[in-house]
Amino acid sequence: MKQSFYSMMAAASVLLLAAGFSGCSGGAGGASSPAATTPTPTPTPTPTTAGMRDMSSTELAKLMSPGINLGNTLEAIPNETAWGNPVPTQALMNAYKAAGFKTVRIPIAWSQYADANNNISATWLAHVRQVVDYAHNAGLYTMINIHWDGGWMNHPTYDKQAAINAKLAKFWTQIANTFKNDDDTLLFAGSNEVGQENFYGTPSAEWTSVQNSFNQTFVDAVRATGGNNAVRHLVVQGYNTNIDITVATNTVPKDTVANRLFMEVHYYDPFHFTLDADSKIWQWGATATDPAAVEPWANEAWADAAFQKMKTAFGDKGVPVILGEYGAGMKAAYPGMNAYHKLWNQYITRSAFQRGLVPVYWDTGGMIDRKTGAHLDPDVIEMIVKATK
Repeated sequence: MKQSFYSMMAAASVLLLAAGFSGCSGGAGGASSPAATTPTPTPTPTPTTAGMRDMSSTELAKLMSPGINLGNTLEAIPNETAWGNPVPTQALMNAYKAAGFKTVRIPIAWSQYADANNNISATWLAHVRQVVDYAHNAGLYTMINIHWDGGWMNHPTYDKQAAINAKLAKFWTQIANTFKNDDDTLLFAGSNEVGQENFYGTPSAEWTSVQNSFNQTFVDAVRATGGNNAVRHLVVQGYNTNIDITVATNTVPKDTVANRLFMEVHYYDPFHFTLDADSKIWQWGATATDPAAVEPWANEAWADAAFQKMKTAFGDKGVPVILGEYGAGMKAAYPGMNAYHKLWNQYITRSAFQRGLVPVYWDTGGMIDRKTGAHLDPDVIEMIVKATK
């Protein structure tokens, strides 16, 4: 997510996410099912770098599903708890693992912790280091990125290209050096939903070319730091993480090592069902009964076709795909939406997974309680986990 979402984002949808994007399944009126505290497990060790060094990204992708986002936390502005979530703990990462998730994506803001010369605070780097260690201790594959971060990358024009690339390279050099000895269970993702600010139509060739250059800068900066970063699995982003635009315009960056890149896209179709809190669209898919309550174009076949496009364009060519965000919220005005909410989450997860994508659910604290580890949406958690079996 970013403050101006890649496909028709409106303020209402941001409020829906901030209020607990995925925590409304399980009862009439959007009430959650009774919370049950998840016991803290004995962490399961993840493979070490030595055991994974020869693994391609395609092979790694098969081990990573399903995933969950630590959303509205380390990327929050002006500070980590500003959007209503607590500081992450080891218990939370253990709860993710116990629930059946194998990967955690950690969106991160950096600019507010950097000086005028883009030197990132050692204190903030140490804190990110701690959160990554929590995930590693829990046995989770982990992705860290530069998230919205105030939107400084969302001006992909030739006149701003050099300055953005310089800042991007400096940030990733510092981040990569901090984690250069981590094993291959840690992945770096260069950015998030990068496209021209407040424009969601067909991008110009200039914008897509410059956004492609950001991906190349990221790869080059990380590889230059050496150590385990010389072969680390890296994730680059499609333009605005939009599937159709990514297939049409994104090129895979040049790399100094083979088979160590992923492409990332996001999926929230149809917007008026998944994110628009003010919309009267509350049904989805083949079982919808009210033509006025459904957008029939973004149905099961649409999702299948979208993920197949990514498989054909990237996955089948040795660049597996991270579905870095997807999810649907609930609307209290339509308690009958619960069944369709569950169906959408289950179907999208399965459709992506069956086509080799790694589904990473967007959660801002509505799925698993950030303080207690309680399952706030146990039905959807179970559906997501089972859909990747």
